[in-house]
Amino acid sequence: MTDSPSFAGHRIAVLVPCYNEERTIADVVAAFRAALPMAEIYVYDNNSRDRTVEAARKAGAIVRSETLQGKGNVVRRMFADIEADAYVMVDGDNTYHAPSAPTLVAKLLDERLDMVVGARVDTEVAAYRPGHRLGNKMLTGFVAQLFGERFKDILSGYRVFSRRYVKSFPALAKGFETETELTVHALELRMPVTEMPTPYGARPEGSASKLNTYRDGWRILMLILRLFREERPLQFFGYLAAFLFVLSLLISIPVIVTYLETGLVPRLPTAVLSTGVMLLAFLSLVCGLILDTVTRGRRELRRLSYLAIPATGRAEGANQR
Repeated sequence: MTDSPSFAGHRIAVLVPCYNEERTIADVVAAFRAALPMAEIYVYDNNSRDRTVEAARKAGAIVRSETLQGKGNVVRRMFADIEADAYVMVDGDNTYHAPSAPTLVAKLLDERLDMVVGARVDTEVAAYRPGHRLGNKMLTGFVAQLFGERFKDILSGYRVFSRRYVKSFPALAKGFETETELTVHALELRMPVTEMPTPYGARPEGSASKLNTYRDGWRILMLILRLFREERPLQFFGYLAAFLFVLSLLISIPVIVTYLETGLVPRLPTAVLSTGVMLLAFLSLVCGLILDTVTRGRRELRRLSYLAIPATGRAEGANQR
């Protein structure tokens, strides 16, 4: 097939992480082949027990595998293996809108962005399982409070990335929390990013979601807290220090009142506990100050690694190889 004139000179890769998607993967490959005829489509199988591999290969995709279970592990492998100028990542469940892909890629290249998120606009009532919509809003709001409000849908699996984003992304998450990690990475390095609404449909009949609302929601929440601790240590340990400081004062009130009335300290264990909690508060604050300096150094190194990779623009793709 010939390159589309709008993407001439650019290598486009469609990355599809898959686990037991026999019923939908062929349709996903066909839809993205029609939307991006110049792209290479890679399906990464994650120990599927059905005929996902055979269906993907028959549909014309390049099929590879990752044996470490979990979407985050698959993303790490895909990003390491594939060389391209623009990467389209999409789930293999046939819920995302393939015709939107050229618009997302064009947005990335025209504006020299590093990530374009396909924000989900559900076209069917069954598109979101019960609890998913509320959970997504809560987690998105939590991330906005901690790292900045630039996205309305941080859990979307439909994204387009630049080469410099992909090759600078550490990919430490193991499971479905990888979307959160992808978002926070961009926010922390203040990359040029945007979000575009894309239609989102329900899974076809007979196809089951691998996402567990409560288990995976808990994992995502824990990842957000861990990233908050690692990326904003002064705030994290500052809040902890403030809590311990207030707790110490509350514990010490009876001791102080008794001392003012009698000049004695009969509640020695309480006084010792209050002093210990206060010392922990100051220790927490000192830890935050030290770790904040370390984090700044790590962030500078990540930024330099990111800048070492040339940006991909509409007229520059041929020179980025």
